[in-house]
Amino acid sequence: MNQQEIKNKLLQLKSDVADFTVILSGKKSGKVDGLYKPDSCEIIIHNKNFESENRLIYTAIHEFAHHVQFTESSGTISSKSHTTLFWNLFHSLLFDAEKKGIYNSLFKTDSRFVELTKKIRNDYLGQNAELMKNFGNMLLEAMSLCMETQASFEDYLDRELGIKRQEAKALIKAFQHNVTSEIGIDNMKLVARIDDDDLRRRALAGFQKGMTEPMVKAEVINPDKYKLQKQDELEVLMKERTRLEKSIAHLIERLENIDQRLSECGADLSNKLASDQDEGDV
Repeated sequence: MNQQEIKNKLLQLKSDVADFTVILSGKKSGKVDGLYKPDSCEIIIHNKNFESENRLIYTAIHEFAHHVQFTESSGTISSKSHTTLFWNLFHSLLFDAEKKGIYNSLFKTDSRFVELTKKIRNDYLGQNAELMKNFGNMLLEAMSLCMETQASFEDYLDRELGIKRQEAKALIKAFQHNVTSEIGIDNMKLVARIDDDDLRRRALAGFQKGMTEPMVKAEVINPDKYKLQKQDELEVLMKERTRLEKSIAHLIERLENIDQRLSECGADLSNKLASDQDEGDV
């Protein structure tokens, strides 16, 4: 698979995106499989890291998600590149890639993964989640006892059980709202924290349809917070101008620092030559 073929596959996932370049480095990297350069809109893939095209296209989709995020976010991009917004984009692109046959998820096609996933879900995730919901019931009982005896429930959590208060609150709500354990412990906690009944049901339905946590957060719980909004040309140019001004100021500062060091080196060299000349005259 060459660079243009990879780009064409990515464009099948999202065609209305700023232009970008795919570069196969021809190298092997022990640090990363690929990277994205926002200044030049370059997706660089260390193709020697891969023995399968499927894994390579996975990395390409990952970097493509960065490209979409950086070019279509109207707000300031966080210095933390792997945000909820990013993971929502990436996971959505992956699901679309699976549907279109661009990427093959071995977790769904390899019978060994299918059986292992079934066992983990049934024997561990489901049972542990149900246990945690029952744990919430016990904490609710402890809260009632604290209220009856006028003891501090927070102190009971802190010093007797060693449980974080927010954690305990989520477990109690998971029991009170009877959140199904089939979605897993962490997702149960997220759903349980939602006070609005309708929103809680929609978030639960999202998990049951196979959406990931970032997808549920970005598309169901708080879509306005994580929504991509294309920037108008003026905004893009102003942001680019600001970025260039900062880069130029930084380079000027570095240049002045180097000139100062060169000047000091020159003075030291002149003094040394003068000293050597004086010694030679003696």
